[in-house]
Amino acid sequence: MSTSAPLILAFDTSAAHCAAALLSGDHVLAAAHEDMAKGQAERLMGLIAEVMAAAGADLTQLDAIGVGIGPGNFTGIRISVAAARGLALALGIRAVGVSRLEALAGDTPRPLLATIDARRGHVYLQRFGLGLDRGPALVAQSDCSDWTAPDLRVCGDCADAIATQLGAAIEMAPANPAPAIARIAARRFRDPGLPRPAPLYLRSPDAAPARESGPVMLPR
Repeated sequence: MSTSAPLILAFDTSAAHCAAALLSGDHVLAAAHEDMAKGQAERLMGLIAEVMAAAGADLTQLDAIGVGIGPGNFTGIRISVAAARGLALALGIRAVGVSRLEALAGDTPRPLLATIDARRGHVYLQRFGLGLDRGPALVAQSDCSDWTAPDLRVCGDCADAIATQLGAAIEMAPANPAPAIARIAARRFRDPGLPRPAPLYLRSPDAAPARESGPVMLPR
C-alpha cells in the first residue's frame, strides 16, 4: 500500500450505464460514463482499462476498489460486485461496497433525501442527516410524505416530483456516480472490519421459477 494519497478505482453498473473513475486523494484523475441498457458485462473491463490508461496508472498501483452495490438492476449489480471481488483478490487489496444512494448523497449538505426510480410506481429512498438517517427502503412514490424533514433537499431520480410532494428543495446529482463511490471507498477501505461487497437488493428479482418441472431421468 502506498504512503502517498491512496489510489482508488471505482465503478458502477447498477443502472443503465457503465461508469468508472480513478481517484487520488480528492483529485479525480480520470472518469468515464456511458449510458447503456445492456452490455455492461462486455464493456466494464474495457472501460476500466481506458480510465487507468487515461490517468497513466496501472492496476497494480491501486490501494483499494470501490464498487456500486445497488439498489438497481439485479444483473448489473452482480456484474460489478463480481468484478470488484475478483480484482481485489487478484491484486491483494480491499474492495468496498457503496450503495448508489450513498453515492448520490455524496458530500451534499444535509438533510438530504436520495432517490432512485424503482419503476412500477416505486422509488428507493434513503435520508441522510444528523438524527434523521432513514433507509434505504423501497417506497411507493405516492407514499413519501413521512420522509420529509425541515430544510430537506432531494436529489436523484424523480427528485422533481418528490420534492414537490414534500415541499422540499431540489439538489442536482452528478450523472457519473463513480467519483463519489471512490471518495466514500477512500474513507472506508482501511476499516479492519469491512465486509466484502455484496449486492444491495431491496426488491425481489423479477425472474420467477419455471412453472414446469425439469426433465426426469427414468431408471432403465
